[in-house]
Amino acid sequence: MKELFQVIQSPLITEKGTLLAEDGNQVLFRVPKGANKAEIRSAVEKLFDVKVTKVRTLNYLGKTRRVGRVVGRRPGWKKAYVTLAEGQRIDFFEGA
Repeated sequence: MKELFQVIQSPLITEKGTLLAEDGNQVLFRVPKGANKAEIRSAVEKLFDVKVTKVRTLNYLGKTRRVGRVVGRRPGWKKAYVTLAEGQRIDFFEGA
């Protein structure tokens, strides 16, 4: 099993993510492409001391970028939608 900080790379703080956190009790995380749902669930439960009910993942392809004649590709990444149990919360901006 991977270390906890290798599974959860960073939280995704977006407009859609904050709406999901308020309405649906969900949190978005950026995770490595090789992480599976069981690893994501256990990492979130251990790091933030919450109960996870469901994990959904999406794979994003990297965008094609061009600089002059050189065509390249940005790396792909994976996003995880983590649904928390009723009454559980993760606050990223607690003291702000």
